[in-house]
Amino acid sequence: MAITRDMLIGEILREKPEAVETLLRFGMGCIGCPSSQMESLEQAAMVHGIDLEKLLTELNK
Repeated sequence: MAITRDMLIGEILREKPEAVETLLRFGMGCIGCPSSQMESLEQAAMVHGIDLEKLLTELNK
């Protein structure tokens, strides 16, 4: 399964639980908060000031 910018954080974690390590490494510590169930990867990256393209590359390795 390829992870895309419009996927919800919660969806990513359900489909690919090992992604939590990458998200934490990029500084996305709010993966357990309720908003992660309604926030897209693109939105979360923007809020946290994360380079979305680099994050997507790492998540899809």
